[in-house]
Amino acid sequence: MRLEEVMKGVEVVSAGTAAGAEIRQVACHSGKAGAGSLFFALHGAKADGNKYVAEAVAGGAVVVASEEERPAGLDARIGWVRVKEARKALAIAAGNFFGHPAEALQLVAVTGTNGKTTTTHVINSILKAGGAKTGLFGTIEYHTPRGVYPSPNTTPESVDLQGFLAEIRDEGGRYAVLEASSHALTMERLWGCRFAAAVFTNLTREHMDYHKTFEEYFAAKRRLFEGTGAGAPECAVLNADDEYGPRLAGLAKRTVTYGIEERADISAKKFSLSFEGLAFTAQTPEGKIAVRSPLVGRINVYNILAAIGAAQALGISNEQIALGVEQLESVAGRFQRIDLGQPYLVVVDYAHTDDAIENLIKTARELNPKGRVILLFGCGGGKDRTKRPVMGEVAGRLSDLTVVSSDNPRHEDPLSIINDIVVGLQKASGKYLVEPDREKAISLAFDQAREGDIVLLAGKGHENRQIMADRTFEFDDREMARRALRERGFGT
Repeated sequence: MRLEEVMKGVEVVSAGTAAGAEIRQVACHSGKAGAGSLFFALHGAKADGNKYVAEAVAGGAVVVASEEERPAGLDARIGWVRVKEARKALAIAAGNFFGHPAEALQLVAVTGTNGKTTTTHVINSILKAGGAKTGLFGTIEYHTPRGVYPSPNTTPESVDLQGFLAEIRDEGGRYAVLEASSHALTMERLWGCRFAAAVFTNLTREHMDYHKTFEEYFAAKRRLFEGTGAGAPECAVLNADDEYGPRLAGLAKRTVTYGIEERADISAKKFSLSFEGLAFTAQTPEGKIAVRSPLVGRINVYNILAAIGAAQALGISNEQIALGVEQLESVAGRFQRIDLGQPYLVVVDYAHTDDAIENLIKTARELNPKGRVILLFGCGGGKDRTKRPVMGEVAGRLSDLTVVSSDNPRHEDPLSIINDIVVGLQKASGKYLVEPDREKAISLAFDQAREGDIVLLAGKGHENRQIMADRTFEFDDREMARRALRERGFGT
């Protein structure tokens, strides 16, 4: 494809001698730039792509697109296109290169602090219940009809996303469901994509290291409903019980609300909760839906109601919705039980914000009101420090015992992270134990458990590695829990 075709619609400042180049690939990572590639040099949060132009050229890039002037000394045979906004330019160019696959699909995006992963999985299950080929993109994995891919980011980079959407289209798929992170929205990864439905789950404290203020964080989420360069969503599905939900009303062409506490278009007033799952009747504008789901906890009532709203926006029948909800047995690392016959309950969950920790503990108490709650968690290094004492305060206030350990310390001192958490625990006068080694901490938590208690291993969920300052190694809370239980004679 000629460069002019790839760059159609991009705001170009100057094109230099790049005109006429034949482009075989679009890339924004120098290590992925192959022969005949157009390399976008992006300013990132931690790195500047302009510093990696030489590496991209060595890999085969024939044209570079950047917000910067052409550097002195660059091989004259390499084209240089100066663009006004490199991230938007990348998204537009990727859409052009792959033949605008987003236009051939119905897209659904879910944004919010918590609940994105489960809600997208429920929506995807509903769509698959009707036999559709779909794509699913989020924190755990990326799925297309051609296979399963690792998930380096909650939302794929725009060039990767357009490639995945092309796979769905080319395999006869009709839908793509994705988690829209605040980072992705500010980095224009979804630019040029028009959404049939956009879902808002909730907004609680998170990513303050990146967004600086809560209003800035909300503004990032709001961008999905304002439109991402291709017009506002056809339908906004908003949580009526979250104070930020109503602030998004009126941005999309149509608004549907869901909730439990406030008046909403889609609601569930009565529901039964158990470790076997959920049962309730959803009241919707399209009639009642008898919901039966293996997912557990009040929070999943919200996630299912949100998914119902998105599915109805796509024109899916109530019968297919009910079937799809029931067929989703679990979501990896989301209130996932580990049962080897031990006399106490063990649950692994991805909860890594104060709101998620609070919901997790409340869910445990609602399902297991007579037993104690023992919570194990840590906080990631190199990220928002301000949430650590807040999470500690919630843990100390709501759990019977907290075991503070490591999550992914990265380049921070694990004990420094733990100390930040302990500030909140002490403020709440919570009982706690400290063990930086997460494997030992899991054993310590089990040692404290008595018959009828529930042990919550929070923070890592589906993750299967731990990132330290000097190494990264395999670590899965689920497998570590099973190992510790077997060492105690269970499941053998």
